[in-house]
Amino acid sequence: MNDLNALDIDNWFKSNYQNKLSGRRIIYDQISFLLNDLTSDFKLMKLGNSFQKLPINSVEIGNGKIKILLWSQMHGNESTATKAIFDLFNYFENPLHLIEIQQEILKNCTLLFIPMLNPDGALAYTRENAQNIDLNRDAVVLNAPESKILNTVLKEFNPHYCFNLHDQRTIYSVGKDNDTATISFLAPSEDETRVLTEGRKETMRVIVAMQNLLEKFIPHNIGRYTDEFYPTATGDNFQKAGYNTVLIESGHFKNDYDREKSRKFTFFAILQGLYSIANGLNSILYKSYFEIPNNQKYYLDIIIKNVSYQSKKTDIGILYKETLNNNVLTFEPHIEKIQDLSNYNANTIIDENNLIFMNKNEIINYIKKNT
Repeated sequence: MNDLNALDIDNWFKSNYQNKLSGRRIIYDQISFLLNDLTSDFKLMKLGNSFQKLPINSVEIGNGKIKILLWSQMHGNESTATKAIFDLFNYFENPLHLIEIQQEILKNCTLLFIPMLNPDGALAYTRENAQNIDLNRDAVVLNAPESKILNTVLKEFNPHYCFNLHDQRTIYSVGKDNDTATISFLAPSEDETRVLTEGRKETMRVIVAMQNLLEKFIPHNIGRYTDEFYPTATGDNFQKAGYNTVLIESGHFKNDYDREKSRKFTFFAILQGLYSIANGLNSILYKSYFEIPNNQKYYLDIIIKNVSYQSKKTDIGILYKETLNNNVLTFEPHIEKIQDLSNYNANTIIDENNLIFMNKNEIINYIKKNT
């Protein structure tokens, strides 16, 4: 197996990532000029329009026999991988000391990116498109124009591999200490029996390669989603149709609410996946996929421990809800749990035995003043 050198790619990223994209909300206007500034090595094409007539574009690079399709922001409020894709574009334009890796990928692979599949959802900062359709549950009926575009690209490009790129919520945890799940993977099932087809094994090998690299950076923050079959889901249906589909979920890293560290690890994962595919996956043991710990839901944004609430000793768990107000994204605290949270972990843990709350408004006001 050909592993990337962790120090080399980390050094490249520090000075060469796409610094014109940052934060959680990425909209079409922010990427349009970057797309138009790409060098002639890239083939930019307009695929069609969203429901609200915003452009949906593809970017192609490479001339190898192995075709790989990658798309991001199928859910409009999931932008981490979009930033990572533009970091990849920077890498392909300017690989510096990593040029041999770039050449290997582009010689053996043809890469087709859809950087933003759901520009309407991105603008409104919603999961769904402007029709209120979850594109990730529209793979069979194809009610949304965005779903039709992706399906057309799939059939015309006919990729050997797909990278289905998403964000996951802060709630996801991994491991015995319930550390935050910064990156999670899934090799989707093809039917309800979850049978291990050769296609799924191939997908698992790609994931194992990516996981091996990320272990050098975030060994306690890598998770694996349940492989329950979803009959209308994109990844499941693509995998079922014979397109080896890797699902990557970019999540929270401690104190990284803009997901800038997460975008770096997403970039590392995708680059390693592409490089491993370009070099062949035969030496990678697919069974190692099952050693990645399962995702759990034992992580919160804030835990206030050992408080008195309505005269009872308890813990309080807070999650932020991301809300777009007057075109500004805000993180509003909401009470998620009032119970013993000794099995939970959180980005921020407050332990003050003298705190007394009589109602939920007092809790929220305390959080707003003290965090």
